[in-house]
Amino acid sequence: MSEKIISPKTKKKSASIPHDSASKHVSGQSVYIDDIPVNDQLLIGRVVYSPHAHARIKSMDLGAAKKLKGVHAVLCSLDIRGANQMGPVIHDEPCLAAEEVICVGQAMVLIAAESESIAIEAQKLIRIEYELLDSITTLRAAIEKNALLAPPRTMKRGDPEAALKIAAHCMEGELETGAQEHWYLETQTCLCIPGEHQEITAYSSTQHPSETQAIIAEVLGISKNEVVVETRRMGGAFGGKETQGNWVAAWAALLCQATARPVRIRLFRDDDQIMTGKRHPYLIRYKAGFDDDGKISAVLFEQNADGGCATDLSIAILERAMLHADSSYYIPHMQVIGRAYRTNLPSNTAFRGFGGPQGMAAMETVLDRIARILKKDPADIRALNFYGLKKDNITHYGQEVELNRLPLMYEQILLSSDYHKRRKAVAEFNASNEFYKKGLALTPVKFGISFTTSFLNQAGALVNIYKDGTLLVNHGGTEMGQGLNTKILQIAAAELGISTDKIKVNATNTSKIPNTSATAASAGTDLNGMAVKVAIDELKTRIASVMAAEFSKQDPAKPSLAENIVFEDDLIFDKLVPARKMLFAEAMPLVHFNQVSLSATGFYRTPNIGWDKASGWGKPFNYFAFGMCVSEVLVDTLTGFYKNLRTDILHDVGDSINPGIDIGQVEGGYIQGVGWCTTEEVKWTPDGHQLNHSPDTYKIPSVQDIPADFRTTLLQSAPNPNAIRKSKAVAEPPFMLAFATWLAIKDAVSAVGKHQFEPQFRLPATNEVILLSAEDLRKRMKN
Repeated sequence: MSEKIISPKTKKKSASIPHDSASKHVSGQSVYIDDIPVNDQLLIGRVVYSPHAHARIKSMDLGAAKKLKGVHAVLCSLDIRGANQMGPVIHDEPCLAAEEVICVGQAMVLIAAESESIAIEAQKLIRIEYELLDSITTLRAAIEKNALLAPPRTMKRGDPEAALKIAAHCMEGELETGAQEHWYLETQTCLCIPGEHQEITAYSSTQHPSETQAIIAEVLGISKNEVVVETRRMGGAFGGKETQGNWVAAWAALLCQATARPVRIRLFRDDDQIMTGKRHPYLIRYKAGFDDDGKISAVLFEQNADGGCATDLSIAILERAMLHADSSYYIPHMQVIGRAYRTNLPSNTAFRGFGGPQGMAAMETVLDRIARILKKDPADIRALNFYGLKKDNITHYGQEVELNRLPLMYEQILLSSDYHKRRKAVAEFNASNEFYKKGLALTPVKFGISFTTSFLNQAGALVNIYKDGTLLVNHGGTEMGQGLNTKILQIAAAELGISTDKIKVNATNTSKIPNTSATAASAGTDLNGMAVKVAIDELKTRIASVMAAEFSKQDPAKPSLAENIVFEDDLIFDKLVPARKMLFAEAMPLVHFNQVSLSATGFYRTPNIGWDKASGWGKPFNYFAFGMCVSEVLVDTLTGFYKNLRTDILHDVGDSINPGIDIGQVEGGYIQGVGWCTTEEVKWTPDGHQLNHSPDTYKIPSVQDIPADFRTTLLQSAPNPNAIRKSKAVAEPPFMLAFATWLAIKDAVSAVGKHQFEPQFRLPATNEVILLSAEDLRKRMKN
């Protein structure tokens, strides 16, 4: 990383200061939920879950488990005082299975005991009889049985069917994309502590404290004002704790209510992987028409998503997949039909990109295939079809692609990566090597920023200034390692003109910031940063009035005006008479003495967005983030092993608030995307059991998967007028940069057949997929 890291006490407001938890992490001082000290009344919760994908519960005997010494509660669905539901949008997700189980891993019984070992012994004493029922455990089977979660959705522009009939070239095909485990380092965790009467405080590893609060209240049968949810930090989330963090919180709360004692549940890694949902697997079918140059005239997409056993966020995820089916390309005639299906697997859920990666992968496949059919460089075909600056700049859902950075970034990365020179070198290498092949690919990213459920684009903040000049900032976002609190700290410092060491960003707490949206959709800084700014602007207005009056005492004939008061470098001064000044910390007792409140709330809603979901037309996004990636790989076609030789990334973050954190997010997102595209294959048995549910069988990227030569650059001089301090969101868009590596592997495999045939390829491109594809090409070369 080329960015200079400077002290967190610096007065510079836009710089690579370290993550606010960095020193605590490396010194062991960071407090996660499992670290919170509790008195000797603490009980350990355990979840007993279904061993079957689909079955009727014939009988359940909990008697022996309840009698075991050290067991304080054994609960089933009959013991729930409130609603037996925890579906975030559609109530099709029981908190505890009642009459039937609908997936392996579905919660059935809760145990609270004095130790984990006692809880395990109690579980062994539970007797449950089942009647097995027919199950659906694959997406193709769900499609065949038309097991829809909701009615199909359609987005359409132009007349693609007619355009396909007159296109010079047409092709069709399908792409399968796999599931992906979130593999957050901290598993799903919650600690619930009872208060007086019905009060309960939940320390939850959740991306959505307000929704967790609502689910707890609903399940316990109490009002929301009895429940406080607090989240200091999460040990990773990636979308997996947007809704499914609610589960553990609800279960811990039920046990806490039943025992009137503190209860903590932390899922064992294997149980977490078995019970929780993944990234949605997709089967996407497509037809495309194009001319001799490779210009696309029409595309039809049919997106089919595996939603799992309950709705969760599948419909919103499908919606974003449809919105991103265009990737970075203008298609005059385009139709996208989306369907989400129910299967007897754990309910799939949000994951970084939220459907965008699946939708974009299909379009990038189309572009790659067009290039191979026409025997042209895929990079040239991509550039030919990019959205334009002045024309051809309206998406298939009617939004203008404003401040389009794609052409600029394409030209920059072609030069910085030596693309054309390396393309020639790759061809020369492949011509002289039979079994080792190199591949090179360039892919873009265009990603819409905002919740597509428009009302969620809102945030609140509470800023308190104390008489010693320090600040305590509360906001509705949650910190999961992405650096949100660090950026909020920098925003507060910049807006109030004081040093970052005077500011503390507090834990997210529903009693301070109510009714928040999830920290998701890459909008955490955009929304909460603006809410903090609104609160600080109010405080500055109040303080300025006091200081103008105070400064005016120096020369009543030449009074200071509030609009001329400036906050900068830990000072408050009159910009017209700079000698009139006071240290910020010294001024706060004066403001307090004048009976002016030093506490303010801020509220922000994203303006000028909204769209008609029924017609699929409008402006769902506040702006677009862009990226560009060039990746070169070496493939051993006899084993399927690949090595990432070099990756060049150019990413658009507007005016970066913290370049160090942004580069970390870009590189981390890319590597996580590489995992989905290459090694992270989730496998289930025909009866719905996950085969690889532990660290030794599920392969996330390791240090060996990082490019040997890794070059990451942030786009310069490209401010974004539509977000806080002209920045851009950075969390999700970099994930899709990994398509360059995925298609570079395909390019290398294609070289086995001298680029004469379309390789049999899918996502993830595991060693097995690579090997079988290479072998298939060798057979086709012989025929």
